[in-house]
Amino acid sequence: MINFIKNFLGEIISRSNDGNIFAIGSSHFSIMRQYYSEIKNLSDADYKVFSQTGEDGIIDYLLYSLNIKVPKFVEIGVGDYRESNTRYIFQKNCSKGLIIDKNKNLEKKVSKIVKLWKGDLTIIETAVTSKNILHILNSNEFDNNLDVFSLDVDGIDYWILEVLPEKLSKIVILEYNPTFGSKLEVTIPNLNDFDRKKYHYSSLCYGASLQALVKLMNKKKYVFVGSNIACYNAFFVLESEVKKLNLILPDINDLTKYTTSHIRDSRSVYGKLNYLSGTQKLKEIEDCEVIDLSNSEKKLVKIKDIY
Repeated sequence: MINFIKNFLGEIISRSNDGNIFAIGSSHFSIMRQYYSEIKNLSDADYKVFSQTGEDGIIDYLLYSLNIKVPKFVEIGVGDYRESNTRYIFQKNCSKGLIIDKNKNLEKKVSKIVKLWKGDLTIIETAVTSKNILHILNSNEFDNNLDVFSLDVDGIDYWILEVLPEKLSKIVILEYNPTFGSKLEVTIPNLNDFDRKKYHYSSLCYGASLQALVKLMNKKKYVFVGSNIACYNAFFVLESEVKKLNLILPDINDLTKYTTSHIRDSRSVYGKLNYLSGTQKLKEIEDCEVIDLSNSEKKLVKIKDIY
């Protein structure tokens, strides 16, 4: 009974805090929209409401600039949805969306965080792979005409993205691994059971390099428009829509600015944070195997052999 009361009170406090955060965020955006036309670098719109870092602000800037009122969205890799890229726009706009994660009891967890009656939110509890993603999107009618598509599974993101159709969404948000640097065009192998903690104890070898994602998205008719300040989420906009933005677009021949991340979340062999930084991080995983995407062969290589 004591634990029940603690949990009950904790949930009430959490919801109250979330309400305040939501109100403050909404006020911030209503003011910032007066100045969006002056923004030249995407990260200047960075602002956190419910996202992990500043994705909420960037998304609001892009939606406003592209004149999208009630965004239709898909987000893959939402955790329990407490910190996610689409929670704010669902709550603010009463949107239609699809969220997917392998987090157990996902719908129950989400229902404690947001009022599901306020919008049309489809919740699917499953692991997403390059083999099932198209079926999931098609069967739930989220296979076209999206406004926001967000992908963050800490693993086979590249391979999932590769099978998706061109022009799926006006805005695409992709997690990348800044540890791979600005020049390497690599991704981890397409392993359905990939776990970054098991692949290498440091948790530093996961996902794809920014260079790899930029080149793949270019083939799918997208333009890289920038990243969050923390330098791990890349934002892409359809070629046909990018002219509506007043941004100075990134130089895709030099992505250093977007891969210089100061986050230090590496782990030692004993599982404890060891705060590696800079080139120490890439050195730590130099014996890890990745797929080299710089040519059509897509060979499995060790990182130390290509950097």
